[in-house]
Amino acid sequence: MTANTTTSPAGSTGSAGSTSAASNLPPAYPARAPWGTASRLRAWQAAALESYLERNPRDFLAVATPGAGKTTFALRVATELLEQRVVQRVTVVAPTEHLKTQWADAAGRVGIRIDPNFRNAQGRHGSAYDGVALTYAQVAANPNLHRARTDAARTLVILDEVHHAGDALSWGDAIREAFDSATRRLSLTGTPFRSDTSPIPFITYEPDADGIRRSRADHTYGYGDALADHVVRPVIFLSYSGQMRWRTKAGDEVSARLGEPLTRDLIGQAWRTALDPEGEWIPSVLMAADRRLTEVRRHVPDAGGLVIATDQTKARAYAAHLQRITGSAPVVVLSDDSDASRRIEEYAQGDQRWMVAVRMVSEGVDVPRLAVGVYATSTATPLFFAQAVGRFVRARKRGETASIFLPSVPILLALANEMETERDHALDRKSVGDEAVEIFAAEDAELAAANKEEKASEDLMLPGFEALEAQASFDKVLFDGGEFGMGAELGSEEEQDFLGIPGLLDADQVTTLLRSRQADHVAARRQRGVAEPAPVDDHRVVAELRKELNQLVKAWARRSGTPHGVVHTRLREHSGGGDVATASAEHLRTRIAKVRRWFVGQS
Repeated sequence: MTANTTTSPAGSTGSAGSTSAASNLPPAYPARAPWGTASRLRAWQAAALESYLERNPRDFLAVATPGAGKTTFALRVATELLEQRVVQRVTVVAPTEHLKTQWADAAGRVGIRIDPNFRNAQGRHGSAYDGVALTYAQVAANPNLHRARTDAARTLVILDEVHHAGDALSWGDAIREAFDSATRRLSLTGTPFRSDTSPIPFITYEPDADGIRRSRADHTYGYGDALADHVVRPVIFLSYSGQMRWRTKAGDEVSARLGEPLTRDLIGQAWRTALDPEGEWIPSVLMAADRRLTEVRRHVPDAGGLVIATDQTKARAYAAHLQRITGSAPVVVLSDDSDASRRIEEYAQGDQRWMVAVRMVSEGVDVPRLAVGVYATSTATPLFFAQAVGRFVRARKRGETASIFLPSVPILLALANEMETERDHALDRKSVGDEAVEIFAAEDAELAAANKEEKASEDLMLPGFEALEAQASFDKVLFDGGEFGMGAELGSEEEQDFLGIPGLLDADQVTTLLRSRQADHVAARRQRGVAEPAPVDDHRVVAELRKELNQLVKAWARRSGTPHGVVHTRLREHSGGGDVATASAEHLRTRIAKVRRWFVGQS
C-alpha cells in the first residue's frame, strides 16, 4: 500500500469503524500492482489508457464489447490516479450486488481495497479500504450521503454499465447529484445504449447530420474488433423451429409453425408455446444443446452451459428436464435467492455441466467457462440480448467458440445477425411514429421488467391462454452474417453435423467447415431429389433496405402530414408481409418503390 492509503482518508471511520471492515478483507491483499508500463494490457486497453493519460479528462467514456476487459482497463486507470495522488479514493457504481463483489475481488488482485459490503446506514467506509462499491439503486436511495462522501476526498468514480443511469429519471438525477463534484469520472458500457430523450449524466452528446444529439465515446472497442484480435469468442447461433398449437383467450385453437412468416401476435403466441415446459420443444432443444456441450467438452473439459429462463417456475421446470437428460442436477440461480452470488461463483470455479438462471445474466457476470447457451426467455430487447450473449464470448484461449440455441423468432434472428452493429445513445428522437423506432422503444421498455423483481409470467399465464403442443425441429445455423442449414428433423445426420462442430476452431475455420457441410447437405438432397430451399436474404442488404424505407417514410410523413405509423400500415397493406423488422427484402423493395411513386404524384 502506498502512503495515501495507509492513513485514514477524510470521511472514513476510525478504529471503531474499521474493525468490522477489516474482517471482510480477503486473507492476503497484494501490494498495489506496480503497473508502470502498458505491456500487460491488451492493445485496446493500452490505447485507451494512453488516450486517457495524455488528456487527463475529468470525464471519460469507454465503450467496449462484453468480455473485452473493461474492468482491467478501469482498474489500471484507478491505479495510475492513486499512485499519482490525483485521487485519494475510488467509488465503483455497478448494476447489481453480485457485480459489487466481482469488482472488489478484481480490485483486490491489483492492491486496491474496495468494500462491496458498504451500506448507506454506515455513512463512512472503514479506513482499511481505498473505497467502496455501490449499486445504482443504492446511490439513488441517498444521493446526499454519497455527495458528502465524494466531497470529503478527491474521488475517482467508476460508473460500470453507465446506461443504467438512464433506467429511471430519478437514478440519473441521483447519479448527477452524488458525483457532480468528483475529481474524475470514468464511465463504462459494453452494451448498446437505448434511444430515448433522457440524457445520461456525465456523457457528452453531439448533434449528427440529422440534428439528433448522440453520445460520443472517448474510446470504442467493438465486437468485430475484439473478434479479430481473438479477445472474444466467435458465436455460433443454432435456431430451432417447429409446429406449435395453442388455445387463445377467446377459446380458439390455433396452429402455426415457428419460423414461418406470421403476424406479430402469432409469432409471440407461438414463441410462448415453444417455451412451455410441458411441451416437447424445450426438452428437445435442451437435449440438442447438451449434445453440443458434450462435443465442446471433448476439447474444453470444463466448458459449461447456461439456460436463460423467463421466470422462476420455468427455470425450475427446465432444470428438471436437464436432470433427466444428463443424470445430474444443474445449478439453479434465482435472482431473489440470498446466495445467488455464491452459487454463481461456485459454478464458475467448478466443472458442472449446466446452470439455469433467471435475470442473473446482467452485464459483467463473469463465468468464463460458459460455452453453450439456451435462450429460453421471451425477452427480446437488443440490450438484454447483448447482455445474454456477452456471458458466452469471453475468450480464455484461442480457438474456443460459443454456441447459443435460439427459437426461430424473427427479432432474435435479426439480433443474432446484427451482433456487430453498435448504437449510440440518441436524444431528441421524437418521431415515435417511425415503426422501427417504435419496435426498439417497446422492446427496450420490457428490459426493466426483465431485470427487476419477479413478475408473474406474462407468457402463458394470461387468462384463457393455453399451450397445447410444441414440437421442435432443427432450422439453421447463423454465423458471421451467413446462414447454414436447410431445416432437418431432430436426431438427423444434418442436425448432428452442426452439433458436432469441434469445440476448438478459429472463426475462419468455423466458416469453412459450415460452408463445407452446407455443400454436402445440398448435394445429398439433390441425390434424393429434394428441392433446394429459396435463398435467404442477406441481412446486410435487408438492413440497408429498412434504413432506406424508414428515411422515405419519414420524408413522406413530413410532406403529407400523415403519421409515420399510418404510412407504414398503408405500405404493408400494399406489399403484404410483416412489419419493417420482419419483412423480407422483396416486401421492403416493393414498399420503397411505392413511396417513390407517391413523391412523383403516382398512386
